[in-house]
Amino acid sequence: MILHEKMSAQLPAWRERIKSLAKEHGDVVIDQVTVGQVIGGMRDIKSLLTDVSFVDPAHGILFRGMPIPDMLKALPKAKGGKMPLVGGLFYLLLIGEVPTKEQALEVEAEWAKRAAVPEYVFKMLKSMPKETHPMTLLSQAVLALQNGSVFAKRYHEGMKKDQYWEAALEDSLDLTAKLPIIAAYIYRMKYFGETSKPKYNPKQDYGLNFSRMMKVSDKKGYSELARLYFILHSDHESGNVSAHAMHLVGSALSDPYLSFSASLNGLAGPLHGLANQECLGWLIEVKEKFGGVPTRDELYKFSWDTLNGGQVIPGYGHAVLRVPDPRFTAQMDFAKKRFPDDELVRLADMVFDVVPAVFKEQGKAKNPAPNVDAISGTLQYYYGLRDFDFYTVLFGVGRALGVTANYIWMRGLGMPIERPKSLTTKMVEDAVAKAAQPA
Repeated sequence: MILHEKMSAQLPAWRERIKSLAKEHGDVVIDQVTVGQVIGGMRDIKSLLTDVSFVDPAHGILFRGMPIPDMLKALPKAKGGKMPLVGGLFYLLLIGEVPTKEQALEVEAEWAKRAAVPEYVFKMLKSMPKETHPMTLLSQAVLALQNGSVFAKRYHEGMKKDQYWEAALEDSLDLTAKLPIIAAYIYRMKYFGETSKPKYNPKQDYGLNFSRMMKVSDKKGYSELARLYFILHSDHESGNVSAHAMHLVGSALSDPYLSFSASLNGLAGPLHGLANQECLGWLIEVKEKFGGVPTRDELYKFSWDTLNGGQVIPGYGHAVLRVPDPRFTAQMDFAKKRFPDDELVRLADMVFDVVPAVFKEQGKAKNPAPNVDAISGTLQYYYGLRDFDFYTVLFGVGRALGVTANYIWMRGLGMPIERPKSLTTKMVEDAVAKAAQPA
């Protein structure tokens, strides 16, 4: 297998790098922790290791060091399309090199071989109450698949530590191969009452298979959006909740299925994966209020009325970025090239022009630029996927690509269990008092 071969060649040198850093330079101070960081959710504390992606304040997320525009140009494209093959992105995340089209197609072929979902998973999903949230269904399905974990089986058989990554790779390929089928089944079952099992076509790529199984739209191009969406949502370094949950649970040597279920449960939170539907809901509210796309002056006044009323305008601001999110830009470009006259797209573009200026005038937002959520739901809505609760499932399918790549590398490098040290409130107060004393 191409991924196994490439990682086998890289790991010895990488292990030596990590060993040398820990043994010879373990006392080097990289950052200092403040009281605000202790109390404020550990924000910006530099304490996680990943080479898969990095969020640069000035350039957005870098996938293996590549900015999104460069990556989208460099990755091999799907047949008849302009968007890259998702298999090429997974290769890049794992190996750190842009694949040839043949190498990307090898990954796609691996997914096709592994895509079959056990019958008991479908039976379990059908047995759940109709009102069950689709993210709960997805997480349950992932847990159900754990029964077939190669990592869990080989660990209990006495697998050597330097072989953990191989079992992790097997599980990660099996899991990511099955997610499009499971997600499409959940969608058709929950919202349309269909229980026929989707079938993965080995002659079609990851994005095209998902588009066909979802049956969401008569409009052309949803397979292209699926490819773009999964690629853009795949990873966001290790500090966000879904990625960190996978890293944390995986550090206990929980297998990829158990770890990814935890990742999904974090992604389901209102402060993480639900943001895209909130942004779309706000755009629809504006459109309904004005009976279409308002004028620039009307939107300006409405934005101020929203903020003055104590409400928020979702989709603007980011914990790290100080520029418009390149994931937003890539999706906006996609929409403008394919359906520029769509009212929600026109409105989202106008919001991009008006709202940052309003935030700057207000003086409260440090970073009023749009993030990925400001547009992603709008594109799904255009293609007919209008069941908002399902949007986070789409996010989850894409996020699996990045967090499993990180998981494989953490096992390959033999990273230890994560165990930060806690403080009592009194200890923090004592530290503050000591710092206030004259030198």
